Amino acid sequence: MRLVTFRADDGAARLGAVVGDRVIDLAAASGGTLPSEMVAFIEGGPGALAKAEEIARSGASSQPLSATRLLAPIPRPRRNVFCLGLNYRAHAAEGAAHFGQPLKEPDYPIFFSKPPSTVVGPENDVEVDPKVTQQVDWEVELAVIIGQGGRDIPKDAALSHIFGYTIANDVSARDLQFRHGGQWLKGKGLDTFCPLGPWIVTADEVAHPDTLEVMIRVNGVEKQHSNTSLLIFDIPTMIASLSEGLTLEAGDVILSGTPEGVGFARKPPEFLTDGDVMECEIGSLGVLRNTVRHR
Repeated sequence: MRLVTFRADDGAARLGAVVGDRVIDLAAASGGTLPSEMVAFIEGGPGALAKAEEIARSGASSQPLSATRLLAPIPRPRRNVFCLGLNYRAHAAEGAAHFGQPLKEPDYPIFFSKPPSTVVGPENDVEVDPKVTQQVDWEVELAVIIGQGGRDIPKDAALSHIFGYTIANDVSARDLQFRHGGQWLKGKGLDTFCPLGPWIVTADEVAHPDTLEVMIRVNGVEKQHSNTSLLIFDIPTMIASLSEGLTLEAGDVILSGTPEGVGFARKPPEFLTDGDVMECEIGSLGVLRNTVRHR
């Protein structure tokens, strides 16, 4: 099932199910028994999902997807977005080569986070202030959405805690990233620097999240193209490791890392500028499109 958050005519954010080329307002179609907010729906567990699937099969009133303004599936996460760094071997290698260092793969997952204010939806602008950064880079990533929360989740149970998957772009200000001691919060934490979408595809429809093609095009030119089979730490490992002593909650978003092909490591380096269009595409999850705008 494809689930979206969309802007209704009255300006409110609403929860929707995409059926073919149309969108059903799930709260309205359920007579209010389903919530209109994505995280509340995820917290509803299997019962809420079963009700949504029943409505999707019922031929309930809907509107054209093409005329629907989509927001990020979770427009403002309740907590920071969890992220993994250097989780593709070739990306770790290109970064090491850029700085003239030998490749050393991480022994454990490298975690950082992006504030909720970084999140924007499909077709929304990534806003860049040239007075703040002049080295803005792209990073396509598979995003995991937690369904059932938990702490100290065993690796062999990790997939059962996933609600679904979406596409993310871990936009990064490289000059800030490297200026502030090499830590990543500032360089990756600017407003609008985490596009998500266009929807969440529920876990039951993604049979093999470990073999998804991952790619990004900038102005129609492919920049990254890899496969989640090349992750250093696979999805069960990242969930098990992250949840050690840390309680994951329904609606948490985890970005799984980006492959090689980022701009700063190219020769010469390439960075995004005003008007550039980024199109992230992952397997059957769709396309996440955003435009860079200087402000």
